[in-house]
Amino acid sequence: MKGLEGKVAIVTGGGQGIGRALVLRLAAEGCKVAIFDLSPEAGEKTAKLAGDAVVQTWQVDVSDFEAVQAAVGAVEDTLGPVWALVNNAGWDKPMPFLTTTPEFWDKVISINLKGNLNTHFAVAGRMAQRGGGRIINIASDAARVGTSNEAVYSACKGGLISFTKSIARELARKNVLANCVCPGPTNTPMMASVLGEGADAEKWKDAMVRGIPLKRMGEPEDYAGIVAMLASDDGAYITGQAISVSGGMNMV
Repeated sequence: MKGLEGKVAIVTGGGQGIGRALVLRLAAEGCKVAIFDLSPEAGEKTAKLAGDAVVQTWQVDVSDFEAVQAAVGAVEDTLGPVWALVNNAGWDKPMPFLTTTPEFWDKVISINLKGNLNTHFAVAGRMAQRGGGRIINIASDAARVGTSNEAVYSACKGGLISFTKSIARELARKNVLANCVCPGPTNTPMMASVLGEGADAEKWKDAMVRGIPLKRMGEPEDYAGIVAMLASDDGAYITGQAISVSGGMNMV
């Protein structure tokens, strides 16, 4: 990809799963990458996998406004001006909506929606002042088609898509571009924890695969190329988009 050498990128939730794949791809493209993750151990493991690339970890709870502000300042002091913000951190525990509680809603919203507002507020203004930057938000096809037992999560991801489009309009004249990447079902530690093990888990997985034209679940690496492209000069005329990367599961 063009124009990524030496650029600074923040990847939230970069310690495992999709986030790890995104960190490793951006590092391979020449970026200096800051991982924001609740688990510094997971972040350090990702950093080691990046070899000689510049990858550093900050222990950050994205739902904590002050912590995000402080961490972004530390990244710029240490690595330099942030060019790309990749909002990947997320959490959910699938269950029927009518069995959930307001406390559960608050947790899902704090991480999956408010957390993104916090990172945007901390980074986007800096980008606008400098006259350039890229924001890539990892949303979900759950936002576009709905997902049983993930109503609140789907609402957050739908809100994230709308928020991204609004920010893209507000910041376009400052050359700050904002887009969403929408994964489908993906083999990640989070998905494994949701599905569990055994025959029932395999039935769930088989049912998901049957709905995917390419007849396989996504792998974390499937999203790395589009994220790197949107962060690079090759994505300089793309903003306000929600791009589905789901093996053809969603073709709208």
